[in-house]
This record gives sequence, structure tokens and C-alpha cells, in this order.
Amino acid sequence: MINSFDELIAAVKEKPKKIIAIVSPEGSTVIKLVKQALEAGLAEFVLVGDEEKIKSMSADAGLDSNLISIVHIVDQKGAAEEAVKMVLAGSAHAIMKGNLPTATFMRAVLDKQKGLNDNKVISEITLYEKSRDPAGGGFRFLTDCAINVAPTLDEKKQIIENAVYLAHKLGNPLPKVAVISAVEVVNPSMPDTVDAAALSKMADRGQITGCLVDGPFAFDNAVSLEAAEYKKVGGGVAGQADILMMPNLLTANPVRKCLVYYSRQRIATALMGARAPVIITSRTDSADTMLLTIVLAAYIS
Repeated sequence: MINSFDELIAAVKEKPKKIIAIVSPEGSTVIKLVKQALEAGLAEFVLVGDEEKIKSMSADAGLDSNLISIVHIVDQKGAAEEAVKMVLAGSAHAIMKGNLPTATFMRAVLDKQKGLNDNKVISEITLYEKSRDPAGGGFRFLTDCAINVAPTLDEKKQIIENAVYLAHKLGNPLPKVAVISAVEVVNPSMPDTVDAAALSKMADRGQITGCLVDGPFAFDNAVSLEAAEYKKVGGGVAGQADILMMPNLLTANPVRKCLVYYSRQRIATALMGARAPVIITSRTDSADTMLLTIVLAAYIS
């Protein structure tokens, strides 16, 4: 079981190098990130974009362009489509967004005929280490922080399944899933609590497998045994959740930012539900977050 980012990095270095196709990488941040990942022996890269600009920026960053493959396509839509083709053909193992609009990138990724769409809900998962928790180490998964604004019950089920799949890939055979709301009791006037109860029952009846699911939980009694005991919230998930299934993006996204800016947590992100790992980083992500996100994609691809 992978319990920390340091262990994840070490595991990736021991595996055969994966190839990541980066769409429109013409930007100093992306080029520096590629240089850092290459020097650390974490992945190999094929850069799909303007060859002249890529070589110029590589020279400025001190990156030997002979260490990377370049596919010359200036048009961003065409670059995204070509990178998707490479992943489908097996000549790349993951796809990463560079300096192009997210809509253009995702349109190519999700194209039902030519993309990586697997007829599943695509969801974002943020990982952080539980090393500061009294309960011990390992990863905690926060979802969905970026894609699904107000997921339906069926979409929440699939978002949970995406997170469980990722937990399994990292060696957690039976992750504990807490379905989060504002309170820990079912209240018909709060639809998220009703969804949480339904998801818990779906897991009990085998409609969601490979994990323990319980809810609703308020955030405190999902992550703190002390809070769960004080509020008399029992069960196998209370106070020791591995996966936090948030009710909507409006709650998940601020929590993700609080982890970074208040708690100073190291994080990585994953987009799950496609046929191959999809890497999208935020413009405000730190270099460490971007690198760890690449490491995570390389590990699960």
C-alpha cells in the first residue's frame, strides 16, 4: 500500500517509464516541469504543439530538446486530438493539458467517437496525506473538487466508484467512504443527507462494491474519531474516512483550497473515469503539486 507521496515517487521510479503527451506545452511553467520530471526520472514526454516555440523555450530552460519527442501541430484543437489519438494507440499512456483553454482540451478528451470517453462520469480527486492525523498515515481522497457542480445520486455513485478505483490502485483494498453533508442525521429538508443515506444503503446491498460507505457525516465526525465519539456517531467509517464524498463542487473546491493555503498540505490531483489518466493542473498550483500530479498519473497509467 502506498502511504505517502515519497513512497509514490519511489514506486514510480522503480516502474518502466510512462509516456505523457502534453498538449500545447508552450509556456515556461510547463517546460520547467518537464525538465524537473525528466531529471527526477519520473516519466517521459511527447510534446504536441509548436515545435519552434517548444525548442526555444526548452533552450531557455536548459532542457535538451533531444530528450523529448515533439509533434509539430500549431492548432490547439488539432494538437489535443492528436494527443488523444496517441493515447488510444498506446504510444502515450496519459494526456496532460498545457497552455490551451480547458474547454478545447476536454472537448477532445470527451469526444464520444474519437476521445477517451468511457461512458462514465469524469470526476476530479484531490489526494493529501493523513500523516498529521492521530489515526495514522495513508492518503485521504477528496472528491469532486473541479468537474461536477451538483451531481445527481447516480453521478455521486460513479464519483465514489472512481475514487474507490484510485484507492485500490494505491493499495487500499477496502477504503472507507464518508458521504459528507452539514449534519450527521437524515433530514428530508436537506437533500444531500437523503442522498448520503441512499448511497450507504446502495453499498449495503452490493450496488457499490470494494469499499465501506456510510453517511451522512458532518466533516468533523468523518475525519476525527474524537468528534465522532463525542457526537455518538458509530460505524466502521466514522472518524476514519479515507474518501470524502462531498455534496457538490461549491463545498469541495473551497475545502481543497483550504488544504493548500491554510493547512499547507501537499496535494496531487487525478481525473478519473476516462480510458487513461488525464492531467489538468490549475494555474495557481505549486510546482510541487504539478509534479506530484504527474507522478500520480504515471503510477496509475
